[in-house]
Amino acid sequence: MAVFTPLTEAQVRDFLLRYEIGDLVTLEEVASGTENSTFFVTTDQQQLVLTLFEQGEQEELPFFVDLLDFLAGHSLPVPGPIHDKTGVALQSLAGKPALLFPRLPGRHPHDPTLAQCAAIGQTLGQLHTVSRHFTGSRPNPRDLRWISANHTKVLSYLNADDQALMRDELDAFEATFGTDTALPQGALHGDLFRDNALFDGDRLGGLIDFYNGCTGDLIFDLAIVVNDWCTRENGAIDHERYASVLGAYLAERPFTDRERALWPMMLRMTALRYWLSRLLVVYVDPPAHTLTPKDPAQYRAIVKARRDLELPALPA
Repeated sequence: MAVFTPLTEAQVRDFLLRYEIGDLVTLEEVASGTENSTFFVTTDQQQLVLTLFEQGEQEELPFFVDLLDFLAGHSLPVPGPIHDKTGVALQSLAGKPALLFPRLPGRHPHDPTLAQCAAIGQTLGQLHTVSRHFTGSRPNPRDLRWISANHTKVLSYLNADDQALMRDELDAFEATFGTDTALPQGALHGDLFRDNALFDGDRLGGLIDFYNGCTGDLIFDLAIVVNDWCTRENGAIDHERYASVLGAYLAERPFTDRERALWPMMLRMTALRYWLSRLLVVYVDPPAHTLTPKDPAQYRAIVKARRDLELPALPA
């Protein structure tokens, strides 16, 4: 897939004059983007990532800048945006909002090792401990209210069994989470799949793509990680990876009693969140550009497994 807004070397060379980061050496389009235009920029001083924001709620970009600044300022492995000579991070280039980041080392783990699982658990625990002090606010855009408001859009595309599964799960979530659950709150990554982490071997190079970042229940974030990093092809939990992620996380931020009580249901709800979002992309709101949607069946299997199979105990 090509970028959506091509840039010339002359445009980027002029853009870099706003900063004190050296002169342009190379400009490379990143073909893997699905929503924004991304470029690798190399200057005579450092390697960078340049992002043009093509869609989404662009008025919320200052929240992401503030969150990344905050996390980077607390020495977490995230790409804090680069500020120009006047101290401003959010820019405009080719008529689009633009941010420039340092390029982090590593690759996405396809089949994560136990050491990589431990690293992601430890880092997320550290992030959540710090993020409870972040003063910014952005309500979770994919919480139970979103699920409740959007699930009816896909029901007609499902067979009777899947309709019943989705309705029954939603009823269970509303009974559990419908009132104030008193869960610890903080800033979340919101989408920490394996393709949003970079590893050099077993060393974590950094967490990227915070554009689903928000504030909300901390275990919502952790449940997303477990459902992606610790799940077998049939939807069942991989117990070794689960123990690695959870053990490392809990060493940084232990659960409250309320979190322990709601943890199994949170795993189910975040699984349904991705089953629904993938169904919406396939049937209701396909992307405007060429993109192969992710398979909703993967998360349907996870929803059923989280409901039907016993979860391993939380590490002490």
